[in-house]
Amino acid sequence: MMKSLKMPALNKIAACALVMGGLAVSGCATKDYVKTKVGVVQTQVGDHEVKLGELDKTSREALDRATAAGKLAEGKFMYSMVLSDDSVKFPVDAATLSPEAEQRLTEFSEKLKGENKNVYLEIQGHTDNVGDPAYNDGLGAKRAETVRKFLSMHGIALNRMATISYGEEAPVVANDTRENRAQNRRVVVMVLS
Repeated sequence: MMKSLKMPALNKIAACALVMGGLAVSGCATKDYVKTKVGVVQTQVGDHEVKLGELDKTSREALDRATAAGKLAEGKFMYSMVLSDDSVKFPVDAATLSPEAEQRLTEFSEKLKGENKNVYLEIQGHTDNVGDPAYNDGLGAKRAETVRKFLSMHGIALNRMATISYGEEAPVVANDTRENRAQNRRVVVMVLS
C-alpha cells in the first residue's frame, strides 16, 4: 500500500514540475515575442513620423500655392500680353519659345521691373483642339511653365506668378482652319494688381 501512495504523489509532483516548466518557457517566449513586436512597432512609428514630415512639407507647399492663387484672385486686372501672333506663336505639339517670343518676354519683364509695382501674373497656357484633351491640357501647362521660367530667369519673382492650363477649352477663334488653330496655340500673361 505504501507503494501505491507514493506513485500518485510522484506523478503529481512530476506533473506540477512539467506545468511549471511549461509556464516558465512560455514566459520567455512571450518576452522575446514582445521585444520583436515592440521593435517592429518602433520602426513603424519612425516610418510614420517620416511620412508625416513629408506630408507637412507638401501641405506647406500647397498652402503657399493657394496663398499665391488667392492673391491672384483678389487682384484687379491691369493688362495682358498674348503670345500668339505670327512671330511668337507656339509650334504644333511644342512648348518652346521662338526668338521673337523671348524678345517680347524680355521687354515685358523690363517693363514690369520698371513699373516697380507689386503685381501678380497669371500665366495661361492654351492649345488648339488637335489631339487628346488630356494631352492638350498638359501641353498648355508646359507652355505656361516655359513662360514662367523665362520670366523668372529675367528677374520676376516666382511667388508673383501662377500658371494655369486651359488646354483646348478656351479658343479665341474656331479651330476650323490651320491659321485659326495657330492663333489658339498661345500663352496669355494676365497682369493683376
